[in-house]
Amino acid sequence: MGSAVEPVASDDGLEAVVATQRNAALSLRRGLRILDLVADATRNGTASTSLTTLATALGTSKSTVLRLTAPMLENELLRRTEESGFTLGLGSQLLGQSYLEGIDLRTAAGPFLRRAAEQTGLTCHLVVPDGTDIVYVDKVETRGTVRMGSRVGNRLPMRNTASGKAIVAFGDPDLMTRVLATPVPAATAHTIVDDDAWRHEVARTHDRGYGIDDRENEPDIRCVGAPILGHANQVVGAMSISGLTTRLTVPAVRELGDEVVRMALEISVALGSEAARLLLARGQR
Repeated sequence: MGSAVEPVASDDGLEAVVATQRNAALSLRRGLRILDLVADATRNGTASTSLTTLATALGTSKSTVLRLTAPMLENELLRRTEESGFTLGLGSQLLGQSYLEGIDLRTAAGPFLRRAAEQTGLTCHLVVPDGTDIVYVDKVETRGTVRMGSRVGNRLPMRNTASGKAIVAFGDPDLMTRVLATPVPAATAHTIVDDDAWRHEVARTHDRGYGIDDRENEPDIRCVGAPILGHANQVVGAMSISGLTTRLTVPAVRELGDEVVRMALEISVALGSEAARLLLARGQR
């Protein structure tokens, strides 16, 4: 018996398959564009995006928009409003929440810490708050960086650190009270031990956007730190840049401060902070 011969698709058949795939890809792109348009409108304070607006933006008919939105309505990615418009549905919220909860602070901040360490030749830290302390969760040094005593997993009082001041300045209002209620011995001759002076320094931290540790934790080290916001726009940590006072002079601290704030905002955006995104877009701290 002769072997079976596989049927060969005709040119017309191949063209039909390619056309079907092309149409499916176009529909998917248009559907994603609709989600983007509705999401942008929501971020800008628009309660509902009309069918006409979506059809105009896509350069297509209203009937096509209705066809594209049907499966998204079924899966609650979109929701129809009383004004016959569209807004994001519960499905979109759940997807976004799952994505945000899957973002790890250390993973999100890593590229920014490495870039800052390479650009400055200084040591970069990532910390998270724990009670009235900060805990180091990452540290990046370059080959030319002077080695510091900090270690991942170590904890220090917020009171003595630039990152701690930044967390207090932008964190929960009662955090300052809890920090001041926790006695901390002076680490160096420059540690701010007077409560009123420390309150004033935290207020200055809030005004300029970053905290400064001027030899308060180690006698020959200066540090600049800025807060990091999570997807709920709450303070979840801080990043800092530290170095010997001979490298990180007082004028250098002023120059570096704004850069640290910008990087902390970029990390915050990577974590999903809408407040940080708006601040960056406006060029403000």
